[in-house]
Amino acid sequence: MFQLGKTIVSENIIEKDFVCNISACKGICCIDGDAGAPLDEEETHILEEIYPKIKPFLREEGIKAIEEQGTWVTSDYDELETPLINGADCAYVIFDDKGTAMCAIEEAYNQGVVSWKKPVSCHLYPVRIQDYSEFSAVNYHKWDICDDACSLGKELQVPVYKFVKQALIRKFGQDWYDELEVIAENYNK
Repeated sequence: MFQLGKTIVSENIIEKDFVCNISACKGICCIDGDAGAPLDEEETHILEEIYPKIKPFLREEGIKAIEEQGTWVTSDYDELETPLINGADCAYVIFDDKGTAMCAIEEAYNQGVVSWKKPVSCHLYPVRIQDYSEFSAVNYHKWDICDDACSLGKELQVPVYKFVKQALIRKFGQDWYDELEVIAENYNK
């Protein structure tokens, strides 16, 4: 681990390779697991505000889950998350004609309906951020369902931090990312 500003960063984001291979996994990360996507407080307000605009993109089951639970929920551990459909799929998940899970929020963004891409935790994956009072921990999350993404990343020689570059800049800013690149270059020498 190394310190970068007010973050403690795992070397795994430099050492490990990753390129999402959605054709292999079909977006299972959005429909598997035991919790919704982590949210920060600001994102809960954004979801409330944009819900009417993204509602036409959602599946009936997603609309029902959101209208019963809210645009966001608080977990048993007091963490903010996206709601789930019957404890499985993220309520914001839609499927393309090949059965691949996609994000309705991102689809609305891609079509210019909203200006917010999706929760930053989704954009950052496989990087997970844990906020503490004095710093944020930046870690690589290993999940077997992403084995194909690890293989593709290794084949293409794309380290995790490069794969999630735009998301890291979104979360921490360009200067932070530029410093991370210098650290990575020195680390790999």
